[in-house]
Formats: sequence, structure tokens, C-alpha cells
Amino acid sequence: MQIKLSLNKGLSREFEIAIDAGEIEKRIMEKLTEISKTAKLPGFRPGKVPLSVVKTRYGDQSRGEVIQTMLDEAAREAIDENDLSLASQPSLDITAYEDGKNLEAKLKCEVLPDIDLPNITEMSIERPTLPLDEKEFTDTMQRLAQENSPTEKAKKGHKAVLGDVVIIDFEGSIDGVPFEGGAAKGHSLELGSNSFIPGFEEGLLGSKAGDTKNVDVPFPENYQASHLAGKQAVFAVSINEVRIKGKPVLNDELAEKLGFDELTALEEAVRGQLSAQHQPALRQLVKKNILDQLNEHANFDVPQTLLDSEYNVVAKSIKSEQGINNDHDSEHIHSEKNNADEGLDDDTKKEALEIATRRVRLGLMLTEIGRSNEIKVSEEDTKRAIFEQAKKYPGQEKQIIEYYQKNPEATQQLAGPLFEDKVIDYVLELAKVTDVATDINALYDPQEGSGKKALKKSAKKKTKVKPKSELGKLGSSAEKEKQLKKKAAKKSNVSPKNEKSAAKKVIKKLDTKKSAKKKTSKK
Repeated sequence: MQIKLSLNKGLSREFEIAIDAGEIEKRIMEKLTEISKTAKLPGFRPGKVPLSVVKTRYGDQSRGEVIQTMLDEAAREAIDENDLSLASQPSLDITAYEDGKNLEAKLKCEVLPDIDLPNITEMSIERPTLPLDEKEFTDTMQRLAQENSPTEKAKKGHKAVLGDVVIIDFEGSIDGVPFEGGAAKGHSLELGSNSFIPGFEEGLLGSKAGDTKNVDVPFPENYQASHLAGKQAVFAVSINEVRIKGKPVLNDELAEKLGFDELTALEEAVRGQLSAQHQPALRQLVKKNILDQLNEHANFDVPQTLLDSEYNVVAKSIKSEQGINNDHDSEHIHSEKNNADEGLDDDTKKEALEIATRRVRLGLMLTEIGRSNEIKVSEEDTKRAIFEQAKKYPGQEKQIIEYYQKNPEATQQLAGPLFEDKVIDYVLELAKVTDVATDINALYDPQEGSGKKALKKSAKKKTKVKPKSELGKLGSSAEKEKQLKKKAAKKSNVSPKNEKSAAKKVIKKLDTKKSAKKKTSKK
């Protein structure tokens, strides 16, 4: 076996491999001899099959396996002997081979660049902080008090208006047939709470105690129960009582109603939740500050294969955001290059290339920081990440966990962001960090990659392009999350719920009893 370095340019390496024909034939005969010891063929006793018969039956298969094994050995030898750190999967192609002649092949690979990291202890990082918005806190407390204010029985003849609470019995039917989950007795419903399907609460406005009426409403087309979605339903409703809400009061009684010992404990919980809702954005901004500084030292070449892959991800994201949808025939789609940037103008292509280059460089730098400081993602870290993913889909946790258990690739993709976060935390521990107060507008100012316009996002309007990890395969996370939603929804027959702000989530948690009632009424 002969291995010769034929190209050493930049990060590209090529090797010419020659394997002696005699060595190939020798290995093939050794393999056939081994097979003959256990081969079972009609007309022969096990282990007594003539070698010539074994060769006829297994010759081609053995030749292929031997050649593949010898090529793998040659590739490993070329990589190990030259101490190469590969940036991507190498390619190995046979350039010449005939029976009885030497085999010739070419090994192509890209190596990782030499990376000069900055002295982390000398880095100065600004860490944004966001003081609690007292108006937001006050509004939240008032809303809690309003939603949980005491009620009193309305005077006889009072017609229900928005904000009133009606005590009702109801039964829903479609085409005259009652459906499961569509009936309840003594249900307390606040008109205007939007806890029933659209149109139901409006149909009860003006009702008086003792009234009975039919409310004719359609289920939404995207209703979570597919067998009800888009169907026209009729609810037979009896209004047992109408109650008027009293004046909202912030006191210990309200806190106890929501599960707290006193008002100060409730206030502390609300403040904590309001602050927590901005932590992801604050984290994203301090991470960007770190990456921006690292990027100032990122002046090394990037492996072309990694750059091409990331460029395609960025280009597709831009096209998705701009609503560009190119039609391709199946042959084109499965070709080696499917023109991921087709439909983009030259300036946007340039932007995409800049963003992709930045991401690949920063990914390599973060990887090198982690490698040189023995930062690793443990099995426990991955398990916690899976459970965090499962928590995003209430009632479907089991399906999500099973999905990761059956898909090692999906589990592996969680490791990238976990590793990145660990490296960021490591940098924050060593660098000179200064806390700097910010405001909502500055915090949610468009931040994405190198800040290019094609990938901007805002707090008011959520775009399709989401912040990506700087570590490889950057475009896969969002797509995997879509797959999880589809798989989980299919198994449970329930569509994933829309995400709500952390402030709204805490209000739901504070009033679990009320939330349970609302959930029941939506069925």
C-alpha cells in the first residue's frame, strides 16, 4: 500500500493511494477461506464446501468488502500519519481498478484551521440588565385583582354584560347529536374572558337569570380536536344565575385565593415572573457581545465544506422570510447542488455569505475554547435538555421523550447549543464583565448573526428566522422543533398550544383552579 500527499493548499489535502493487486487477492482468499469453514450450501456438509464453489458464491461480495476495508485502512493511515484534524467527512474515490491490477484511489479532505484565541481574561464584556418595569408590575397586579375580584348576585332582571359572571348549564350538539366534552352543569363563565370558542360568550350577552337559549357557533377551522374543527355546533344553554363583579382589591385575601400566604408573597412571585420573561433576550444579547468580540479575532480561513453547508442554511432562511419559493423537479432537488440561494439578488447573497462565514468561524472558535479547556456536555446535561423540550408540550411529554430516545441524531443536535452555552458561561466567568442597564427597546432591537437586514427580528413581529447556534448544522433546530410538534400532535390528536408570555403563564399558574375550569369548558 502506497500513500502520497498530492495536494497541500490552504485547508485542502489530497492523497493518492495505490494498493497492490497481489495484496488484494491475498486478502480475498483469506476471507473466502474463512467463509468456507462455516458456509452452508445445498449438497455440501457445513465446512466441506470446496473453495472454488465458495469463490463463485461469495467472490464478488468478498472482493467488495476487502477493497472497502483496505481503502478505510489507507484513509486512516493517511490521516493519522499526517496528524490531520478533519473539518468534515473526507471523500475517497477509486480512480482506477481492474481485476489483477493495482487499485488507485484519491482521498480528499479539509483540515481545521489554526485558531489563535484571544486571552479571555482580558476580554471586557458588557452584560445588559433590565430593571423591572413598575408600570407592568402594577398592571399585572391590577389584572390579577380584576380577574379574581369577588362577585355578588345581580338584581332580578339584570341583563348580563361583559365582565359579568354567568352560572350556566349547557350541552353542545352537531347535527342534533351531542358530542363528548360539550356539556357541563353549574359552570361559572366570565363574559369576555374568551375561554370558550369564539361567539359563544357573545351569544349570552343580554341574558337574564332563568333564561334558556340556543347559541349557534362554529368551531374554528384550526381547533385542536380535529373531529370538531370547522363544524357548526348548537349549544343549549340555561342561565341559572348572573353575578356582578365587585371592586378589585389587592389584599391578603386575594393572595390566599391564589395560593400564597400573604400579598407580599404574591407580589414577589409576580415580580420574579416578570423579570424572568426577559432573561432569554438578555442572555442572547450578552452572548452576542461575546461573539462580537471573538469575531474581531476571527481572521482565519474557513473549511469550504462547512461554509457551503452553512451558506445554504442562511440562504434558505432568508428565502423563507422573504416568501421566495422555487419549484424544482425531483432530479434537481436531489442533485449535488440544489441552488439554495436561487431567487436572491447579489447583495443578499453577499450578506448570506458574510453571515455564514461569521457563524462558521465563531463555531470553530467556541469549539476550540471548549476543547482546550475540557468543556464537555454530559449525559445528564442532555437528559435535562430533553425534559426541557418535553415541558414545552404539556400533555405530550411522553411522546417527545420517546422521539429523542428513538432518534439519536435529534438528541445529538441538542448537544450543540448545550456546549455553546457552557462555553459562553466559561467566558463570562473569566472575562471582565460589567453590568449595564438597558431598556425594552434596546433589548429587543433586531439582533441576528452579524446584524444583517435579511435576518432581523423584532419584539413586535416574530419572523420565521430564529436565532441560531454558532455551532454546526445551524438550521436544523427549528425544523426539528416543527417535526416534534407534528409527531406529538399526531399521536395525541391535540395541536400544540400557542406560546404565551411568561407574565401570562404565571397568572395561569397562580390560579390553577380557574385554569382547570377554563380548560374543561373549551372541550
